[in-house]
Amino acid sequence: MLAPSAGEKMMLTALSSGATLFGSGPIQQCQSLRRFRVSADGFPSFLPKEVERINDPFARKLAARIQRLPVQVSFSESSIMSSCVKPLLQTNTNPVVLLHGFDSSCLEWRYTLPLLEEAGLETWAVDVLGWGFSDLERLPSCNVASKRNHLYQFWKSYIKRPMILVGPSLGAAVAIDFVVHHSEAVDKLVLIDASVYTEGTGNSSRLPQAVAYAGVYLLKSIPLRLYATYLAFNGLTFSTSLDWTNVGRLHCLLPWWENATINFMNSGGYDVSSQIEQVKQKTLIIWGEEDQIISNKLAVRLHCELPNAIIRQIPGCGHIPHVEKPTAVAKFILEFVQDDC
Repeated sequence: MLAPSAGEKMMLTALSSGATLFGSGPIQQCQSLRRFRVSADGFPSFLPKEVERINDPFARKLAARIQRLPVQVSFSESSIMSSCVKPLLQTNTNPVVLLHGFDSSCLEWRYTLPLLEEAGLETWAVDVLGWGFSDLERLPSCNVASKRNHLYQFWKSYIKRPMILVGPSLGAAVAIDFVVHHSEAVDKLVLIDASVYTEGTGNSSRLPQAVAYAGVYLLKSIPLRLYATYLAFNGLTFSTSLDWTNVGRLHCLLPWWENATINFMNSGGYDVSSQIEQVKQKTLIIWGEEDQIISNKLAVRLHCELPNAIIRQIPGCGHIPHVEKPTAVAKFILEFVQDDC
C-alpha cells in the first residue's frame, strides 16, 4: 500500500478523528469513516479486475460503492445500466450531483465526495454516458444530445428534484449544455477549471477510422496518461502519479470504451461558448491558480460572461482541485449550497 500523500494524511486524520474539516461556522463536524470501509474483495463484478491493483484507499472505497442503475433513454430500445455512486443519506434539501471531466469516471470524486457527505449533503456521483463504468455492450450513440438525454433520464428516474450540478473540466461543458436544455432540473451550477471555450473535437471528427482507433489506443496508454497526470497536479511523487494514472484509466479497460470514445469524437464534441450567457442559475466558479492545462485567465472571462456567478480561486493548485485540494473545494461547495439558508 502506498504511503498517503500530505493531502491524504490530512483527510485521513480529520475524518478518523471527527475534527471539524472547514473551521467554525455552519459546517458540521465529521463522523466516523466506518460507513466507507469495505473489504478488499468488495468491488462490484463489472469493474475491470485491475481495480485490485489500485493502492489509493479513497479510490478503493469509492470504487466499492459504484452501482449500475437502469436508465431508459429515448435513443435506445433497452435500458442502459448506468454507473453511479448513490448517496449514503437523503435530505430535504436539493442534492449535489457530481459529474466528471473528459474521458474520466466518478472516481475523480474519491476525496471530495466523502467530505460533502460528512458535511450532511445528499451527494451523487454520476458517470457521463460513454465514459465511466456503465454497460455499453449494445453501443448507444455517445454524442452530445445522447449524453444530455441520458443525464436527464437519470435525473428524472432517480433524483427528481432540482439539483446543484457540479461539472469539472469538460464536465463543465456537459453541465452548461444540460442546464440550457433542462433548466428545471438545475437549481445551482458549480464549474471547476471549466473547459468551455473549445470548439468541439476539431479535426479528429474527420479522421479515418484506422487513424482514429490508433489515436484512441494511445489515449489510454500509461505513458500518455502519466504525462497528463504530471501536468494536472503539482508536486506528486512518481509512485503516487502512477497510482493516480491507474485510477484515471481504469474505465478505459472496459471492452466498449474505444468504440464509445470514437463515437463521441466523430460526433463533433461540445461547443458551448455561445450558450454560456443563457445560463441564469447561480453559478460558482472554482479554479486552480496554477492550472497548466486551462489558463485561469479563462476563469475571469467565464465569470464576466455568466450573468449570475461568483468566483473562487485556489492558490498552489493545478487542473483538478477536487483531487488536489478537496478540502477547499468541499468548503466552497458547501458555502455555496447554504448561501440561501
